[in-house]
Amino acid sequence: MPTNLRALAAQCCYQVVEQGRSLSDVLPKAQQQLADSKDQALLQEICFGVLRYLAQLDAICRQLMEKPLIKQLRPLQFLLYVGIYQLHWLRIPDHAAISETVEAARQLKGKSMTRLINGVLRTVQRRPELFQFEQQPDAVRYSHPGWLIKQLQQAYPADFADILQANQLKAPLWLRVNLQQVTVAGFTQALTEADVEWQQPLAELPEAILLSKAQDISSLPGYQAGWFAVQDAAAQFAAHLLEPADTHRILDACCAPGGKTCHLLERAPGASVLALDVDASRLERVHANLDRLQLQADVRAADASEPDSWWDGQLFDRILLDAPCSASGVIRRHPDIRWLRKASDIDALAAIQQRMLRQLWPLLKPGGILLYATCSVLPQENSTQLTQFLADTADAQLLPIQGKSQGWQILPGQQQMDGFFYAKVMKQPLAEKNL
Repeated sequence: MPTNLRALAAQCCYQVVEQGRSLSDVLPKAQQQLADSKDQALLQEICFGVLRYLAQLDAICRQLMEKPLIKQLRPLQFLLYVGIYQLHWLRIPDHAAISETVEAARQLKGKSMTRLINGVLRTVQRRPELFQFEQQPDAVRYSHPGWLIKQLQQAYPADFADILQANQLKAPLWLRVNLQQVTVAGFTQALTEADVEWQQPLAELPEAILLSKAQDISSLPGYQAGWFAVQDAAAQFAAHLLEPADTHRILDACCAPGGKTCHLLERAPGASVLALDVDASRLERVHANLDRLQLQADVRAADASEPDSWWDGQLFDRILLDAPCSASGVIRRHPDIRWLRKASDIDALAAIQQRMLRQLWPLLKPGGILLYATCSVLPQENSTQLTQFLADTADAQLLPIQGKSQGWQILPGQQQMDGFFYAKVMKQPLAEKNL
């Protein structure tokens, strides 16, 4: 892969959109080719921006080119998107953005295309009206795939535009204070002394700290000592809703990267926590998080939907099922999701979710609680899933959350949180079942 920053960005975006690879996979590998941390940050900014505004960038190119670049020239099409994004959304001087992008074309073996790329970018520079998308189709106006816009419009007729617009914003940086290592007051005082601006906006989540701007987390007070973890506030509700106690045996069924596992142990350090994930490679992050935060859990690579392969026969007091999902609620944090997901994925994911619910429910003690969670905003994965499970499960009793009687759907941007869904289900005690 080339080392020119713009060429790297074009290659990353090409691999995501054309080859279906996750940005969280390709971006770190590309960043390793850049020695300067500022260059690494700029590469991330460009990749996130291109994927965030991809449909608009493509619409501009279609107005200025006879036809899009294809086959071996396809990465150069993404280089054009990189150049246009810089011109309109970044503070890089126009002449530098254009010259560096043209130079990147040479590194991408596109020397014959440098005149075309230079011409398109200079036209974009002269024509700011190209960025007026109000009259464009919704897929361009909101820079989301049409199938997703349609599903959101059906599910949230009054709010779908707000959801799409929230997805275009950069996600804020939320921290979770590790109460086993430091008090909230002690941590926030350390932030203040380090001239880090912070807020504590959610009264029901006192350990959730919102930073006013992005920071290098490793430079924040107490990082090495495990004073805090990075976790969106919506995800922080999981440990509160599950109400863990030191005497509990708890299953975290899909634990990677381990944020919720750690939070459960921070709230109930004496609990016995079994943390599973089907992807063994992702468990490295779980172990790293547990080690830094100085917490202990039984971490295993296993498929939660196949208990016969890992369960010892002892029932759990609490089960957290943070189920595999479309991740449609965290698009602002992972802008590639909108282009990686397909409409057909949703039914397949819903089937996996239903299977996991059915397989894990018998492992819960009577009187115990299962918390079903997704970072999705699609009803097929959330409210519809819950309705089906309750209809088929006689001893399942849905408990209200935040005054909501049918599960709690958080929408992207609501109180600056990610999109998330929670359903808190109690297994009725035996005496109640027999009444």
